[in-house]
Amino acid sequence: MGSGNVKKGMIAFLVPLPSILFYLSFQSGDPQSWSTSTLWAWCYHHPLLLLNLLFFFNVNLLFWLIALIQSSHWMIDPYWTVIPVMLVHYYASHPLGQYHWWRSRMVILLTWVWSIRLIHNYLRREKWQWGAREDWRFTDLSHQYGRRWWWASFFAIYVPHQVFLIGLSLPFYVIHSVNRPFGIWDLVATVMCISGIVIAYIADTQLYNYESRNKAVVPILEKGLWYYCRHPNYFGEQMWWWGLVVFAWNLGHGWTFIGALANTMCLAYVTKLVEDRMLKQDSRAEAYRLYQKTTSVWLPWFKSSPLGLQCKDA
Repeated sequence: MGSGNVKKGMIAFLVPLPSILFYLSFQSGDPQSWSTSTLWAWCYHHPLLLLNLLFFFNVNLLFWLIALIQSSHWMIDPYWTVIPVMLVHYYASHPLGQYHWWRSRMVILLTWVWSIRLIHNYLRREKWQWGAREDWRFTDLSHQYGRRWWWASFFAIYVPHQVFLIGLSLPFYVIHSVNRPFGIWDLVATVMCISGIVIAYIADTQLYNYESRNKAVVPILEKGLWYYCRHPNYFGEQMWWWGLVVFAWNLGHGWTFIGALANTMCLAYVTKLVEDRMLKQDSRAEAYRLYQKTTSVWLPWFKSSPLGLQCKDA
């Protein structure tokens, strides 16, 4: 393990400390003094605003400044998998929290499983190195913005991540704000979340095996879950977030779907970027065009017959 990898690993573990230490100091304070302490009283009565402020200063500003120093925006990628875990514990431990114990523990456990799955996939894909490369979409944006990228990156990368992550995590807030008995819809939501995690894990593992062994021989991955849709990993990820929405909907707060909907729309755009990138590769373009014609985008479904398509075209 190189010194650069160790250094980036240390940075990754240290960067959330400002928010963690601040919140722990708030938690360890005397509740009786909150009425006389303006700061602690504000933290107590405005959990969502506090969360957004901590995110803005600790993630948006700090991560951005570190990225400018390192000339790489790699850190937001692994932290996409860590921040939801921190958010669910924040809501569960806030003094204003009131919730059904079993529902809370189920969601916390599922969030940890989701996070471990995703961080494992990130490290496996990056050959167990921290920050070996930044997301290719950020690199493409840097070429588009040129010299303006140093400041434009703040608004193109970090501000949207705050909107998405806090929006997606709104069901965590509802789950820890409403205390109702655990019911059948909670079971439905649990099954959706587990199914999403399992599907995403299988799809990512199949993609990793393909990239490692067969990419040079087979132009596109068209086996396993990838036989039934072109982006099964995205489908599994969406099932996870929409499963959380079902938890919140069951508690009377269906409005929290806005975070999952925004993420789905963003993922639709990312899907287009990924497929356009595939079509730019001469060795794979023809095979991928046929794959697009015969295979569903996200929802797993039976393939269309290439012969049938040719008859329709004729």
